Amino acid sequence: MNGYHRLVFLALAFIFSYILLFYPLTYCHEISKNSSPAIPDSSIEKGKKLAVVYCGNCHLLPDPGQLDKKSWEKGVLPAMGPRMGIFRYMGQDYPSSRYDRYVSRSFYPSKSILQPGEWQNIIDYYVSTAPDSLGGQNRKASIRTGNKLFVGMIPKLRYENPLTGFVAIDTTVLKHRIVISDVSRESLYRFNQGLELIDTLFTKGQVVGIDFQPDEMTLCNIGILNPSNGKYGTAEHVRINGQGKMHLDSPALFNELARPVQITPVDFNQDGKKDYLVCEFGNLNGALCWMENQGNGNFRRHLLRASPGAIKAWVQDYNHDGLPDIWVLFAQGDEGIFLFTNKGQGRFEQQEVLKFPPMYGSSYFELADFNHDGFPDIVYTCGDNADYSPVLKPYHGVYIFINDGKNHFHQQYFFPVNGCYKAVARDFDGDGDLDIAVISFFADYERQPEEGFVYLENKGNMDFLPYTVPEAKDGRWLTMDVADLDGDGRPDIILGNFSIAPVTIKSKTNWKHGPPFIVLKNTGLK
Repeated sequence: MNGYHRLVFLALAFIFSYILLFYPLTYCHEISKNSSPAIPDSSIEKGKKLAVVYCGNCHLLPDPGQLDKKSWEKGVLPAMGPRMGIFRYMGQDYPSSRYDRYVSRSFYPSKSILQPGEWQNIIDYYVSTAPDSLGGQNRKASIRTGNKLFVGMIPKLRYENPLTGFVAIDTTVLKHRIVISDVSRESLYRFNQGLELIDTLFTKGQVVGIDFQPDEMTLCNIGILNPSNGKYGTAEHVRINGQGKMHLDSPALFNELARPVQITPVDFNQDGKKDYLVCEFGNLNGALCWMENQGNGNFRRHLLRASPGAIKAWVQDYNHDGLPDIWVLFAQGDEGIFLFTNKGQGRFEQQEVLKFPPMYGSSYFELADFNHDGFPDIVYTCGDNADYSPVLKPYHGVYIFINDGKNHFHQQYFFPVNGCYKAVARDFDGDGDLDIAVISFFADYERQPEEGFVYLENKGNMDFLPYTVPEAKDGRWLTMDVADLDGDGRPDIILGNFSIAPVTIKSKTNWKHGPPFIVLKNTGLK
């Protein structure tokens, strides 16, 4: 063996000896640093049983697989702890509203309703059996461009940071108008069919809903847009004079509402006076109620359901007895669609027709007859993603539930859309079946910005082809309305841009420079 080979041999021997001596120690050190004690199966099993009792008591029992481990451990479970009288655990203070003057002292238990160790059992069950991350979307067809049905129209009015909280096409006037609300500017803007601004009204509040009647409007003023337990919401009345100018009546119709999102005039008790249905979304507190018109500007509040999250209601005489009934979607934890049957004299009978898991983030629904059998089916969206688990969820999107004729509904269709916020069913292309226009407020803007607006063209047999339009990338669409703006007999679409996004939302587009709204004019072309 010459000198060179001897040096190579000694070097290799040294390296090999070093590996044998130190690698096991290093490996063992890494194991001890990164591993955690195994959670006993007995704790997981006990937590599963406790979850049925305590977690399934207030809403649909959530499955651990519906969220990732981090969302359970750092978001959802700390938020649920105070509901069980647990405000601090393992050195961590759980978020609560114990000292909020608008929250009843009896809202939270005065002490833990669980025995020592049981809360840890529930944590062990959800965190140990949840996946590290959620799976991706299972979309049958990709969203494409190239559909000629819609062409984008942009208003001349532009300003920085539009926060459009409501858009609508007012069809109660001969020449249809557009009305939008900007919640940061606390103003209503009215536009003609050419998207030219014709009137402005300062509302002294954040308007998120409008009910239109000829020459007047009922405004739903949420009071405080951000989550709050205060009752600052109001119902207000606006008149439109002969010159087409808006004037706000004073005082309000009624006030002290818990973050209302919809106010609908309807004569529930058939006494000839206009009553109002109110969705008080609230926060920890909220309700669905109706305000009985007792004349002389006096209203009496009737509670229909004392739960937060009433987000959308439709009034319809579904049983054809001449009395207005109510379909309503509740979000905010105990999520589901309820039917309130009017029994006369202001009495209602409640039935839950659909129930959803609390992490779905229910956002909208409407009634539409997809199979032409004369019974209302349900188009439903979920995608509110601003709470305790702001991760992309494969079950967010558009659902269709078919009515069996007895108000029993079964799922017939699902199209995944991250952060889906609203879906409107209309025959957009004039072929006799219902298509669907969809917006997303929490889309995967970084990788799939086309999710912001999707047009689902109905090809028959619950087969829909998804399209988008180039103009949809210019805004973050919180709100949408569909109506015939220009009187050509075809439904047009208006989208409202709420430009501020949470830090968790990533996008290559700066929506703050986008238009306050866009109109997607229906060309009738295919």
